[in-house]
Amino acid sequence: METAAVLTCISQDRPGLVNAISEAIAASGGNWLESRLEHLAGQFAGIILIRLADERIPALTQALQALPGLNITIARGTTEPEPALEPLVLEILGHDRPGIVRDVTQAITKLGVNIEEFSSSIESAPFTGEDMFRAVLKLGLPEHVSSDEVRRVLERLADEIMVDVRTGAEV
Repeated sequence: METAAVLTCISQDRPGLVNAISEAIAASGGNWLESRLEHLAGQFAGIILIRLADERIPALTQALQALPGLNITIARGTTEPEPALEPLVLEILGHDRPGIVRDVTQAITKLGVNIEEFSSSIESAPFTGEDMFRAVLKLGLPEHVSSDEVRRVLERLADEIMVDVRTGAEV
């Protein structure tokens, strides 16, 4: 029986690393479905959704662990349907400061909202060159939480945070 599995990996970045991972997945009979891969501070970090026969997971794990310097984890996915949540995309831009991710995610968590995707970066502000924090969050809202409520809660965090909200078809 085939199963969905999530593979996470980290290694010092080097040419050919993604190819070596993809060869191990293909050799195990697995199918690479989705991924997010990134070079960060000299490290290669990735998360990959694969589908393969359940009994092939140990062989794939062993093949990937044999790659020099690669640290991996494989977690079997679930077959249970996920609850239907209203999609919401938040774009946040503000002056960078320690704790900004904690503050934003804490406010979202208190509302009972699920963070489905989170990406962030630091960029230079035009004219001043100050560090600006930018984040894009894809959220799943439960029935009892509105997008306006999420926006209001985040805008109260600090005057320097600007929040743009996109919902429904815009997601």
